[in-house]
Amino acid sequence: MKQHIKHSGITVCVLLLLLIIGGGYFVYSGVYNIGADDPHTKPVYTLLEILRNRSISVRAESLTVPNLDDPQLISRGAGQYAAMCIGCHLAPGGKDSEIRPGLYPQPPDLTKARVEPKAAFWVIKHGIKMSAMPAWGGSHDDETIWSMVAFLQKLPDMTPSQYKEIVAKAPPDDDMAPMAPSAGAGHSHGHSEHSHSAPTPPSDQPNDEAPSAHQGQSHTHGGDDQ
Repeated sequence: MKQHIKHSGITVCVLLLLLIIGGGYFVYSGVYNIGADDPHTKPVYTLLEILRNRSISVRAESLTVPNLDDPQLISRGAGQYAAMCIGCHLAPGGKDSEIRPGLYPQPPDLTKARVEPKAAFWVIKHGIKMSAMPAWGGSHDDETIWSMVAFLQKLPDMTPSQYKEIVAKAPPDDDMAPMAPSAGAGHSHGHSEHSHSAPTPPSDQPNDEAPSAHQGQSHTHGGDDQ
């Protein structure tokens, strides 16, 4: 029996060693195409998608959601979204931006998908590794991020004209490059001045339901995340 256990142990060790050597060869051979225009195989994509969704869900679970129906919070979030997000996640009635078609995984169109608030907050604040979703928490406080989450709850129901109106009335923000004031508006926000660029690893959300909500790469109100 002892001899059998010893042989089994040696076999397992040899197999692990071969796996390590094989994995090392695979990595250093350069055979894997890291290009964004060469999608993952379906099994790899599915595995990464499950990993992303579970990672976000576990970490966002303990968050406390503020009142997302607060008009001032929604208005502030509209300006933030217009300044930082439409290049990847689009505006009502908008088409693909210059950057969006080349992103992989493809960021979700947030004009058509209503994201779960806790997951949205966590993704905006922390970003997603190996995607174009940055961690806005490095430059924006939690209240600002919650304002974006509040706006995202309303966005899928907005027409293009409603979107333009709420953005035009949004409070000014230092992050937003000003444009020439439109008629009847005291100020307006640049809608594409500021789009996500790929972070230095950090992501996907593979396409996020919650974000890829890009699923992504953000921005202590109500409750701290874990």
